[in-house]
Amino acid sequence: MPISVDIDVMLARRKMSVGELADRVGITPANLAVLKNGRAKAVRFATLAALCEVLECQPGDLLRWEAEDAVGG
Repeated sequence: MPISVDIDVMLARRKMSVGELADRVGITPANLAVLKNGRAKAVRFATLAALCEVLECQPGDLLRWEAEDAVGG
């Protein structure tokens, strides 16, 4: 998938655990793991906004687009 999720990067920068982030955002750790591991099909803007608020970042710090490989994509 050409959208990469960098929640791990922000968690490390903020020295925060997945459980703490999930609790502060108001989602289950399992749902956060689905998003964090790039398996989510969608993310609500409210969830994205809450992630940005808790992590003190911009949406572009959490999500980025990467071109798919022409051969393997």
